[in-house]
Amino acid sequence: MAKYKIFVDGSAGTTGLRIADRLAAWPEFEILKISEADRKDVHARAAVINESDLSFLCLPDDAAREVVPLLRPDVRVLDTSTAHRTSPDWLYGLPELGTTRQKLPAATRVAVPGCHATGFIAPVAPLVEKGLLPKTARLSCYSLTGYSGGGKKMIAEYEAPRENGALNAPRPYGLALHHKHLPEMKAITGLECAPNFVPIVADYYAGMETMIPLDLVALGLDARQVADALAAYYAGARMITVHPLCEGTDGGFLAANKLAGSDRLEIFCLANPDGTQMQLISLFDNLGKGSSGAAVQCMNLMLGLDECAGLAL
Repeated sequence: MAKYKIFVDGSAGTTGLRIADRLAAWPEFEILKISEADRKDVHARAAVINESDLSFLCLPDDAAREVVPLLRPDVRVLDTSTAHRTSPDWLYGLPELGTTRQKLPAATRVAVPGCHATGFIAPVAPLVEKGLLPKTARLSCYSLTGYSGGGKKMIAEYEAPRENGALNAPRPYGLALHHKHLPEMKAITGLECAPNFVPIVADYYAGMETMIPLDLVALGLDARQVADALAAYYAGARMITVHPLCEGTDGGFLAANKLAGSDRLEIFCLANPDGTQMQLISLFDNLGKGSSGAAVQCMNLMLGLDECAGLAL
């Protein structure tokens, strides 16, 4: 059987390197290469992508936007940047949502979701889709990530001899409330207003914990109704698990790095005793279901391979 020709454009970055490492040993693939001299030449990169059966764009937004107009319309592309996530011409690559899994085999332009966005969209989008959460709902979201989410520069800062004492404590960021994931968090959930979102980076390598508090009384919701709706929506999903209402924590704790190294995502539905408040929590690896794992899952479905091939369950 002929091999698929695969190219990772930007394989020196954190996400690109992890994707390249995942695919290197697959007998189904011929990994296309580009010379160091041509790596920053957009036309040279486009030529390699146009030779491929499928390519990953692991690039800054502007570089991704620059190369796409030079590509054949039929070449299959997975973009891990934020450049095309809300474009109507691109399929948003969260296979578990709606009819996305059915659309992926024919898709040529797929935008891989952002890490924080995945944690917010996974529990919220089904509730909006099913009419439980109104599109007018104004939500808050807090998302804790390991420092690998900041890329090479931040990784180096955290792993160098520690001179900056601020790195010892969790650090909220994006405090201008203008984070790059907000457009997709709004668009893909169908909400009319983006959430009040505060990401937090802490002194551990990988793992993400995204928390969405719900005022059940104000929203006219019942905790059991929410938990059951999410369980039904993701029933049969191989990479997303929904825990029963008020179950699944580790004695009341939930470590953000618990799923580090995994490509799965788990949703926790936690409510207070009188059922007036609820916390929806997505737990996953920011480098797994939050980036490279999600990209590989989409690739598998686009190429007709087993959905979970090469993924850590």
